[in-house]
Amino acid sequence: MRNSVRAPRRRRCPRHDLPRCPMPRPRRRCSWKQVDDDRGMVRMPTMEWVTSSCRLLASTAVDFERERPFAGLRIGAAIHLEPKTATLLLVLARGGADVVATGNLRTTQGATLTFLREQGVTVIGDRTRDPHTEDACLRQVLATRPHLLLDNGGGLFLRYLDAPYEGLLGGTEETTSGRAQLMPVRARIKRPVLVINDSPIKQFAENTHAVGQSVLESFLRITNRATNGRRVTVIGYGACGRGIAKNFAHAHARVAVWESDPVRRLEAMFDGYAVPGRREALASADIIVTSTGNPGILTAEDLPLLSDGVILVNAGHLPWEIDVPGLLAHPTVLSCTEPTEGLQTLTLSGGARVNILTEGHMVNLNGPRPLGNSVESMDLGFTLQARCLEAIAAGRVSADQCVVPVPPEIDAQVAQAYVALAGGERPVNTP
Repeated sequence: MRNSVRAPRRRRCPRHDLPRCPMPRPRRRCSWKQVDDDRGMVRMPTMEWVTSSCRLLASTAVDFERERPFAGLRIGAAIHLEPKTATLLLVLARGGADVVATGNLRTTQGATLTFLREQGVTVIGDRTRDPHTEDACLRQVLATRPHLLLDNGGGLFLRYLDAPYEGLLGGTEETTSGRAQLMPVRARIKRPVLVINDSPIKQFAENTHAVGQSVLESFLRITNRATNGRRVTVIGYGACGRGIAKNFAHAHARVAVWESDPVRRLEAMFDGYAVPGRREALASADIIVTSTGNPGILTAEDLPLLSDGVILVNAGHLPWEIDVPGLLAHPTVLSCTEPTEGLQTLTLSGGARVNILTEGHMVNLNGPRPLGNSVESMDLGFTLQARCLEAIAAGRVSADQCVVPVPPEIDAQVAQAYVALAGGERPVNTP
């Protein structure tokens, strides 16, 4: 009997059961092996889970690989470097972009940084812990003269104005804080800058739903404290503040809102929350969460108002809403613990204690095992980012659209694609 030689079976992507993994990995198919980096952090299972969950970005990556909208272009990015943002950056690379990235202050995750470098993305710096190092990294990104900027807080565009160069087409800004910083200088930028945070999709999917969930999850993860019956004051009642208030209320906390805008304050009251004055809102709280995007929301002058054992939490993008250096330097602070596992305690001269989470930095991307917002919400937001950059690269956005919301047609494109992928357009079975 003649020996038969069996042809070797081609290895398939086990996650998607396809000959080729559809996820955005320019150099290799997705790995299902557990790999530890030099800091002992498990890397690949997290990346695989995130990338396999970003269905909209995966679909966008297929389009980008076929159409190559960024061929010959460099994209400079300053963003939180964690698994979801890594997925976005690799989608852009699939579209032909030469991606140069750096992380935001204190939020870079070592495993993600290592992973991106393995995939051929140029990453400048490591986990930055002070503003001077962050400034140097941002300027190094700009020194590569990117054609497009993906900004998260306005740092890249503001530094571009310090040393403008030819060839910048425009870019995107992710946050409310960044938009506030760029609005006064839009006449100097003179290029299209689309603000992702002003998209209605970003507002309800990420800011209200996902931020509220992730801030509550982070509070529970860091403190291991129950919220039942606790008095929680949320400062700021924009899209993020609404979600934070709702999630703490659903976790059986007694929620009050302090908001300087009288219309939003009225909205909070109609939503069922107490709306005391600022002094009472601070003095009565067991937990205070800032969510405004503005600096100096809680300062050392507020220390006499705070109750013993109060926990201060910042949900805003920048570490300026709670003036932690000012609190630490106040003469009534007798001692403070080291910020261990995201928690620091100040003891005041009268014996009262004030607890600060993650040193006043954005709570959901700091502390032990920070996860940030849900994968699904970021899948939507980052697809908006990718499609906005695509439109700017193609010249479909004019220079006078500087620091403006996402164009409605891009919102509609992303919304329709997400609903289709999620099965929302499938007919309902009826008897």
